[in-house]
Amino acid sequence: MEGSSGMSPPAKKIRPTREPIAFDDSDLEGTIQPHDDALIVMAGIGDFIVKRIMIDQGSGAKVMYANLFKGLGLRNEDLSKYSTPLVGFNGKVVVPEGQISLPVNMGSKEVVVKFILVASFSPYTTILGRPWIHAIGVVLSTLHVKVKFPTDQGITVV
Repeated sequence: MEGSSGMSPPAKKIRPTREPIAFDDSDLEGTIQPHDDALIVMAGIGDFIVKRIMIDQGSGAKVMYANLFKGLGLRNEDLSKYSTPLVGFNGKVVVPEGQISLPVNMGSKEVVVKFILVASFSPYTTILGRPWIHAIGVVLSTLHVKVKFPTDQGITVV
């Protein structure tokens, strides 16, 4: 019950219960420095291992490109409506074909992602943005070109 002042009780502090995730110089092994490469990974989508997935912490969208959609054996009938236009990297407005929810598995973690299907060219198969990053608990480093996240077995590195 609130006191007579009408103020709410102070918010509870969240206490971390897992080991910290960090990057160090050993994580640079196998990279060529300096670089400005995008963060590209592989993951399971549906029943397939998918390459060329771009992790973009600057994006709130989860985009799938038409080539992957077709490659997964999906059909337009599998899509639900999505009519909000997107602005592409080139500044042009793109009208999505629809959206589809599919499980994305990385390491031993799986999250169902609602992808927006876009029929335009991209060197990537999908783009996973902040909603996926937060759902998995990913800590990423573009410098090290790696992602790390907690699992029941410890920290997974991709």
